[in-house]
Amino acid sequence: MRVIAQKMLVDFYRQDAHQDCAGPARAWYAMACAAQWTQPADVVAAMPKVSILKDGRAVFNLGGNKYRLVVWINYDYATIYTRFIGTHAQYDQIDANTI
Repeated sequence: MRVIAQKMLVDFYRQDAHQDCAGPARAWYAMACAAQWTQPADVVAAMPKVSILKDGRAVFNLGGNKYRLVVWINYDYATIYTRFIGTHAQYDQIDANTI
């Protein structure tokens, strides 16, 4: 898969308060780049704790559920668009279906 907006991930974990997210974010990025997802079931098979939302969106837990990553997946073009990364508390303040 091709991941768009890796910079969003890097900018987030380079912040002093979120440096503990660097390892999980890098691991997720490597896994996502190596993946060949063609449908939501493929994502769940690779990452059983992922939350699949409507319209191709998915929510991943990073760092032991301390951080949330929201992406939009275009299965036809094998592309993942990063939409949001933040703490669990920040995630609670957004609508993952529309961000």
